[in-house]
Amino acid sequence: MLTNPVLISVIVMIALCLIKLNVLLALIVSALVGGVIAGIPLKESMSLLIGGMHGNAETALSYVLLGALAAAIGKTGAAEILAKKIGRIVDDRRFILVMLITGVACLSQNLIPVHIAFVPILIPPLIPIFNRLKIDRRGVACGLTFGLKAPYVMLPVGFGFIFHRTIASAAIDNGLNFEILDVWKSMLLPGIGMIIGLFIAVFITYRKPREYKEIEIIEDDAVDEDLTMKREHWGALIGAAVAFIIQIRTESLPIGAITALIIMLAMGSFKWREMDEIMNEGINIMGFIAFVMLVAAGYGAVIRETGGVETLVEASVTLMRGSKLIAAIVMLAIGLVITMGIGTSFGTIPILATIFVPLSLELGFSPAATIALLGTAGALGDAGSPASDSTLGPTSGLNVDGQHDHIWDTCVPTFIHYNISLLIFGTIAALLL
Repeated sequence: MLTNPVLISVIVMIALCLIKLNVLLALIVSALVGGVIAGIPLKESMSLLIGGMHGNAETALSYVLLGALAAAIGKTGAAEILAKKIGRIVDDRRFILVMLITGVACLSQNLIPVHIAFVPILIPPLIPIFNRLKIDRRGVACGLTFGLKAPYVMLPVGFGFIFHRTIASAAIDNGLNFEILDVWKSMLLPGIGMIIGLFIAVFITYRKPREYKEIEIIEDDAVDEDLTMKREHWGALIGAAVAFIIQIRTESLPIGAITALIIMLAMGSFKWREMDEIMNEGINIMGFIAFVMLVAAGYGAVIRETGGVETLVEASVTLMRGSKLIAAIVMLAIGLVITMGIGTSFGTIPILATIFVPLSLELGFSPAATIALLGTAGALGDAGSPASDSTLGPTSGLNVDGQHDHIWDTCVPTFIHYNISLLIFGTIAALLL
């Protein structure tokens, strides 16, 4: 097992990230290391990496266009007005502000499924308020990651419906008939574990005040004096609403984002000559995340080609020794390793299902327990993965002034508070169901 290419590759990636090598380079290097260890020539490993990048092409394009939409909304000052109003509502109540942001993040997964697109719009204008209240941004990162992840783990709505459908479809493809609308019952306990992890992070681990340097972020202070909504502000809100509606109707984020930009332009939220500036700013905001997602898809292609997932599971069978407890822990740990590397719960499920479903049934797990193992194993690692949009998104907003480190302030805190809780409660669910 210690020579398994997947295991070594993920360890290399984590180690490189912890010593602060750029995430993009860490993904490329670790993918090549995994490929070479599996006997794939270096040139072929690179070709697999590049060829596999198309798997997240639409996601990458979506993020760049949503970054442009965020830049356009930011230019109108609508986000600053919203931030000021939020600041007046919460006053000096730090925890209420953090939980309010967590609630907004939860809504971004179901009621208004824009995923991380709201982060670069809403969070940067709130940074001065965070600094004034001395809020530890690691707690905010945990709140944002919870909101981006827990709803789709527990609820079959919005992105949750897609995730639950992915789990049920993968189970059916591997011989286990299971209704999509029953998946939430198996995922409820793991989700409760995440709720406990959130409360520990916000109210215990990161409750103490933390000082940050005061760095000017909002250049236009006019919003301090006038919070009246003007035509350009309404244009921004209407554009955001239309982006949501178009996305739902067409199931395409890029189409929604482009339509929103056209509406904002027509309503005078920004001028035609400012389009280049907005696109450049959009790339600055979300371009890095887009490229990381592209490389993460390529990384996944290399990992699948190594055959290391299958051998990792086969080698782990001997550790299980017929014990359901040990089997559950080992299977969830495998999911953690794979998702940490690939950075996506959705993409991990089909990889794991081909082996997990037959193995779970053979070990005597019930269908509900099998679904709990498969879903939790896929969800493990998304929080804490340097290549996950659930961590990249929060960092994109919280590091706007350069005082929030992606690895140590987002990935490590979310890894500790959510992966440990998912591992514990996923195991309990597998044994009780």
